[in-house]
Amino acid sequence: MEEHRRKSSIRFFADQDLCYADILAPYEVRARIQVAVLNFLKILNSPDPAISDLPLVSRNSRNRRVSHGLLTDLSWIFLSHSCSTRSLMRANAAKAFVRVWKVMEMCLQILVQEKRVTQRELFYKLLCESPDYFSSQLQVNRTIQADVVALLRCSRYSLGIMASSRGIVCGRLLLQAHKVVDCSACGSSGYAISGDLNLLEKLIMRSDARYIIVVEKHAIFQRLAEDRVFNQIPSILLTAKGYSDLATRFLLHRISRAFPDLPILALVDWNPAGLAVVCTFKFGSMGMGLETHRYACNVKWLGLRGDDLHLIPEQSLVPLNSQDLRIVKSLISSDTLQENYREELELMVRSGYRAEIEALYFHGFDYLGKYIATKIVQASYI
Repeated sequence: MEEHRRKSSIRFFADQDLCYADILAPYEVRARIQVAVLNFLKILNSPDPAISDLPLVSRNSRNRRVSHGLLTDLSWIFLSHSCSTRSLMRANAAKAFVRVWKVMEMCLQILVQEKRVTQRELFYKLLCESPDYFSSQLQVNRTIQADVVALLRCSRYSLGIMASSRGIVCGRLLLQAHKVVDCSACGSSGYAISGDLNLLEKLIMRSDARYIIVVEKHAIFQRLAEDRVFNQIPSILLTAKGYSDLATRFLLHRISRAFPDLPILALVDWNPAGLAVVCTFKFGSMGMGLETHRYACNVKWLGLRGDDLHLIPEQSLVPLNSQDLRIVKSLISSDTLQENYREELELMVRSGYRAEIEALYFHGFDYLGKYIATKIVQASYI
């Protein structure tokens, strides 16, 4: 176990031990599943038989660490080696214990058949075969991300599970896989981002853009694409239509690796959810467990921000609701939140209001491009 721990960790500093999920070939994942089963059976068949607990990596806040880049201002969240367990002998954990084995069994079948499935497809398969253990999509997602990935120390994609992608991209970017796609010629619908991470990894990219602009909302993305803002401001536009999915984050990270000198600027609502979108792209998401750090990008918050409120008509401001305040509480407690982001959040709470990007249409439907250009010229992003 100690040797496996050493192989599955990267030492940053004396107190920072990154526990991560490997990206493995199918035969390697099959081998890890088989070893897990054999170890389980070995203990059952021993002279002193027992049902051993499953050792997992804890995802609670006490096990969360933040790594800060030495040569850049890029930071990301990661999990350290603090264990939690799934036990068949505890009443409140027994079903979760069984779910782990059933999901691993299903993943083994997928890998043997050389298939790829989404978490949604996997849920319906498990719902039909094991309805007593799987009654919701959330149970499947948590079993995969919190348990199976942590137990086998391999990525979700390595298990044969594809990302369900909502994301789209447009602008000054050529993508080549089987054919060349000109993302500037895709219209306001943009180019749909594939959930096949292997395909995204192999994409050949060309671009003469000077900026990457991450847009929170689909409607705003469509407006910018319709106005061909990427020609006025040489840029690549990308959206996940709200909170970022894995495939969209993967592609953004892939683009940033291909063009490391391009600033990544985020255009989101001035509300707690908008800031949460920025933070997910920038630091990672605890919901992804051992994969949380892998796709972090050095995203800058372009707007909306507090110093833009003079552009917003007062009647367009919306009172913060209970969901906003829950997000505020979560963000404030995070040790990743940098001081200027914290100040913006505190200003939202003091004012009691939030503002949406669409409020800028007060100045005309063509104003968004001018707003972005002005912010970029003034280097008004944090």
